[in-house]
Amino acid sequence: MFLRPANDILGSSTAMCEAVMRMRGEALAAELGRIARSLLASPCGVFVAAAPVNPGHAYAELYPRNMPGLTQEITCNGRHFGWYAVWGRMMYDESDREHLASLARLTANLLQMHTMALHSTHAYAAIERQLSTQNQILDQINESVLTMDQTGYITGWNKGAERLFGYTELEAVGRSILFLYVDEDPSFRDAFMEQGGQVMEVRRRKKSGEVFWASLSLAPLNDIGGQPAGLIAYLSDITQRKLTEEKLHELAYLDALTGLPNRTLLSKLIEQLIAIAQRNEATGCVLYIDLNRFKSINNALGRPVGDELLRQVAKRFRMTLREQDVVARMSGDEFAVGLFELRQHFEATTVARKLQACLLEPFIIEGHQLRVGCSIGISVYPQDGADPEALLRHADIAMARAKQGSNGDDESVAFYSREMNEGMQERMRLETDLRHALTHGELLLHYQPKFDIGSNRLVGAEALVRWQHPERGLVPPAEFIPLAESTGLIVQVGEWVLQQACAQAALWQLAGLAPMRLAVNVSAREFTASLPLRVAATLALHNLDARWLELEITESTLMDDIERVTDIMDQITALGVTLSLDDFGTGYSSLSYLKRFPIDTLKIDRSFTMGLPADGNDCAIASTIISIGQQLKHKVIAEGVETAAQLEFLRGAGCDEVQGYLFSRPLSAIAFEAALRAGWPKAD
Repeated sequence: MFLRPANDILGSSTAMCEAVMRMRGEALAAELGRIARSLLASPCGVFVAAAPVNPGHAYAELYPRNMPGLTQEITCNGRHFGWYAVWGRMMYDESDREHLASLARLTANLLQMHTMALHSTHAYAAIERQLSTQNQILDQINESVLTMDQTGYITGWNKGAERLFGYTELEAVGRSILFLYVDEDPSFRDAFMEQGGQVMEVRRRKKSGEVFWASLSLAPLNDIGGQPAGLIAYLSDITQRKLTEEKLHELAYLDALTGLPNRTLLSKLIEQLIAIAQRNEATGCVLYIDLNRFKSINNALGRPVGDELLRQVAKRFRMTLREQDVVARMSGDEFAVGLFELRQHFEATTVARKLQACLLEPFIIEGHQLRVGCSIGISVYPQDGADPEALLRHADIAMARAKQGSNGDDESVAFYSREMNEGMQERMRLETDLRHALTHGELLLHYQPKFDIGSNRLVGAEALVRWQHPERGLVPPAEFIPLAESTGLIVQVGEWVLQQACAQAALWQLAGLAPMRLAVNVSAREFTASLPLRVAATLALHNLDARWLELEITESTLMDDIERVTDIMDQITALGVTLSLDDFGTGYSSLSYLKRFPIDTLKIDRSFTMGLPADGNDCAIASTIISIGQQLKHKVIAEGVETAAQLEFLRGAGCDEVQGYLFSRPLSAIAFEAALRAGWPKAD
């Protein structure tokens, strides 16, 4: 038996690996035959690739018949790679056969691995060629294509995306998609995933900062296992199309001269407002406006001047109205307005008067001072119509009626309904009279005393405005205060009341009467940033100590703007003036806000005292308000107390102060002073 050194076997293995890695074809076969001869110390030996099953045929011509030799098939995992054959020695034993079998196994494994590596290399090369082809296709199309993972980070970016956005692939990949957004909610991707693929029109920002419109289509991106891996986004620039659409929209729905909605768009907008009014069971009005004296100006000075006049009139109308109001140019010198956020239809007359007032200032056009007025007709939803065309038609009829009845007067307004028209005329006369009353001394103050419920001592009084009309007599506050609030005159009325009340308090103190706190009502319109300065100036003017003035405000005032209102209240209390919350329980103020306000007194509205003590609900509400006041360390006063039973209930519930007819009606300044001198207990 021939023993082989271990280094011969190791050397053969190393040589085998290098041959399989580096050689091909006949060179590889020759080298493998040499390794076989060397390993078995045989004079002859060959490697035959993919030889026949019967090796005798293959080697019959290589050595004499019956000469000793060995053959070994080379296979791996059922795959046949060839045969080894050695001969030339006198004999071969079992050890030689094992070494040749080991060599065959090593060769088969190496050839198998090499084949698999070649296949992988070829497959990878094919994939690379396929990806390269796909990338070239993506880069050649105009549409931008990008991919993102499930968290919104960009993973792919084609040449189209580079051209569209201006960012290279290196700059974009790895960044969040949000850096391209303009004003879109990032949660749109979640909505997409719920609703499925769709095409959206979005705004995006380029690297240059330019914002453009894009058509965006999204598709799900799955991994090799079919699981969601992200999104594919296809975008194309549609800015020019959007501009064209906007231009077409302008031509279809906007008046070319003024930029206001035309009749077509107005009808659509009013239809939407009617739908909202129906759901809310609200009212609404349509105003039809015709300019007076426009035609004579247009004929005398020419169309260019007339067109500019219409543009300026439209601008003034738009600036006069609220943002939610709709104004349109109908044709020629006619305009229309839709008002659908009204508490009552008579408020439309206030808007009509404002529109007329905005035209009083002359228009300066090409050196000409031009004056125009307008006649206005009003139709009311739903009384005068339930659709836009009916409301516009009836408002037009009312406008013609206003124009005929005015004899050219610019202050002409008419409702379509005769009954409403009569009510409007009465309301407008009352408004005119109230303006006159403010400047001609027709307003006066009455004072209703307030008493401490425990001692029945006078502790103050509330100043209440009255109107002594020269023809109507004493006009009830319920008639003119709502009118003053809707027209804005309440600001002038409130200023007058504040001045007169402080002046009267100062006079009483100069006359030797004990100081007492006078309460003055302040409307929501007056509760502005200028109020603290006005109060301070009034107190200084009349040399009145701030502790003798109290301002009563309503809950609706508090809910306008919490932070702003709180700041104004803090400034007022810093002066030393106290604040009272009037009509408590009738509004919508939150108790969480109430504790933040520097309120001194809560006032129980008369609607809750009227049913005391018979009405269980009124008892519960009054008791709750008193309890809230006690918990918040506020005084509580009840108004409208008219019976001893009401007084006893309030006393038992812990109320602090009362006012009402049980003690005294509101009195004029002279009567109030006389009552004081006659023996009303003095305040501390």
